[in-house]
Amino acid sequence: MEILRREQYREYEDFVSNHPRGEFTQSIHWPEVKNNWRFEVVVSRDEEGKIVGSCGVLIQKMPFFGTCFMYAPRGPVCDLHDRKVLEDLKAGIDALAKTYNAHTFKMDPDVPADDQEFLKTMEEMGFHRFYGPEGFETVQARFNYRLPLEGRTEEQLLAGLTQKARYNVRYAAKHGVTIRVGDKKDLDEFMRIYQVTGERDGFNTRPKAYFERMLDALGCHVRLYLGEVEGKVVSGAITTNYAGKCCYVYGASDNAYRQLMPNYLMQWEMIRWAVETGCTVYDFQGISGDLENEKGHMYGLYRFKRGFGGRVDELAGEFDYHYRPLINMMVNGAIRCNEFLRTLRRKLRAPHKQGERNGDKR
Repeated sequence: MEILRREQYREYEDFVSNHPRGEFTQSIHWPEVKNNWRFEVVVSRDEEGKIVGSCGVLIQKMPFFGTCFMYAPRGPVCDLHDRKVLEDLKAGIDALAKTYNAHTFKMDPDVPADDQEFLKTMEEMGFHRFYGPEGFETVQARFNYRLPLEGRTEEQLLAGLTQKARYNVRYAAKHGVTIRVGDKKDLDEFMRIYQVTGERDGFNTRPKAYFERMLDALGCHVRLYLGEVEGKVVSGAITTNYAGKCCYVYGASDNAYRQLMPNYLMQWEMIRWAVETGCTVYDFQGISGDLENEKGHMYGLYRFKRGFGGRVDELAGEFDYHYRPLINMMVNGAIRCNEFLRTLRRKLRAPHKQGERNGDKR
């Protein structure tokens, strides 16, 4: 194992951005967005010195407890069935835990929930698995809706939409909805409808500065999309394009002009970007795992995404390694208490029914 120096990060970025399991949250640019965390990189090399596995680790201090929490979002990046590489990376993580006095390391790789070989390896290596029944109890959504793109043309993908979704895409275009790619100057308009969405659907919103950092840090790997009617912004989305995957990360819509179906046309334009850039998958991101309850407050989100003809991917969840179990329990208790108070304050501000959310807590 090796803990990289910063002058070696370009080699790491080349590896992650070209690996089938590469994720934008494992990029060297993601810590520029999560700027209240420290960042370290662990790699494993083969006999020729080439990187064969990597893990970008975010590190956050817990001042009250005198320890740190370490998190590898969608890490590690490697063949997840290569036990030797996994153990080598774990040795590097152990070294980081000692350096930073960490109480817990968490990772949530993009691995299917039924991958028994990986689950067995994690158990034997001492990791504790956590997963929630509906998928939003974890840091990142455990149930994702994804559209495979490889080998498919735009015409084939459009034909794969449900009849209603295809009609809505064409309806929006026919009735004056236009989609364009924006920049940082458009963030004020995006924030306006993003706040409207948060108030309507009952979720906490991120500040404008967060999205400014995201656009700056990810550069060509991210786009701000805006849907307009008669020059007025009525919908928006922030989507990443990295390592062959296009991910719909944030969405927003105004209360006005929703009958014109702008979000359908916007999703289609983002899918077209994914096809143009050779992506193998378009990831609509989180949905609830409760797919049978049509009265559930998140079923509408699933119904919307399902219209584009993809599939539900159930992921294994989170894997925690506890270096100091007692402190981990104390930290988790404090976090749960804080989340309860935040939820209570949100309900007092907006006591209406929750609506859609995309499940991002990165």
